[in-house]
Amino acid sequence: MEWFIAVVVIAALGVAALAAAGGLGQMSKDPVRDTYRQDLPPAEQPLMAADIQTLRFGLSLRGYAMGQVDDVLDRLAAEIAARDAIIARLQRGLEQTDPETESRPAPHQVSPE
Repeated sequence: MEWFIAVVVIAALGVAALAAAGGLGQMSKDPVRDTYRQDLPPAEQPLMAADIQTLRFGLSLRGYAMGQVDDVLDRLAAEIAARDAIIARLQRGLEQTDPETESRPAPHQVSPE
């Protein structure tokens, strides 16, 4: 029985060594690129904070997949610019309709006393 266990252990070690040396197959010469699905809402819908927090990019040979990152950054830049334009337009409209705006000091200004 001891001989049988020794033979099984030696055979298992031999198979493990063969697998580690690549004898059971060959690895791909090209690097494997993993890709994550970009589960972002359609471009017509705005991105929310939760969309950005759950976003994951695939890895490539030199880090993150640059195409995926560039696409998301371009979309974020466009959406932030659009939101900034809306905020500026709303602030201008508020200043035009609120007569007390001129009499109230801005939050960063100190009223003279």
